[in-house]
Amino acid sequence: MSRENGNDNNETPPSSQKTTTKKQLCCRCNQRRPALKRPKTLEQICKECFYEVFEEEIHCVIVENRLFKAGERIAIGASGGKDSTVLAYVLSELNRRHSYGLDLFLLSIDEGITGYRDDSLETVKRNEIQYGLPLKVVSYKDLYGWTMDEIVKMIGLKNNCTFCGVFRRQALDRGAALLKVDKLVTGHNADDIAETVLLNILRGDIARLGRCTAITTGEDGPIPRCKPFKYTYEKEIVIYPCNLNSHL
Repeated sequence: MSRENGNDNNETPPSSQKTTTKKQLCCRCNQRRPALKRPKTLEQICKECFYEVFEEEIHCVIVENRLFKAGERIAIGASGGKDSTVLAYVLSELNRRHSYGLDLFLLSIDEGITGYRDDSLETVKRNEIQYGLPLKVVSYKDLYGWTMDEIVKMIGLKNNCTFCGVFRRQALDRGAALLKVDKLVTGHNADDIAETVLLNILRGDIARLGRCTAITTGEDGPIPRCKPFKYTYEKEIVIYPCNLNSHL
């Protein structure tokens, strides 16, 4: 009994034993510690690899869907929001890195809504300088002779969003025509497309349901529209500029 007690006394108590835990590393490079879990794939990934895979996936979408041809003039619909700002930066970077041979332009619409578009237009003007992309601002006032504020005074608040949506789509088309571009790209992402699908299902709009998931629309018209962010999650678009705040 005393020998057993002696052996017990010589054993190291569990609480004092050193426990070693393996440090988790980025699942892609296996070198750096992960900075985030990708919403799209749930991978634990470092920020350097996130930048790389985010941009590479968009490059693959562009190449696999043959969105552009060398020498084309491309207008980027620039609202000053997160989607179009990230799109402008990524597309300009990929154009340079992979030698797409595109002439890129920023196209922004000024609806004439006091306190709504002013700040975002300033963002677009900063993008023009930061990314070195020519900017064209087209206003409702110039195109239609009315600002949206003036239209609301005439028709009231009811259905004003419907009017504005129609005017905005037409303004983008007319602005793209003024720039003499071959295609117009927008920042519509996977979340936007999913919402549109559900909305068209609820409305029973079969015709639009068949068109809304296409990566390129309007090919039968003068200026097709492309969605390079078709497979990109909104959460990752939000994360991207947070990590690249020195650029965006």
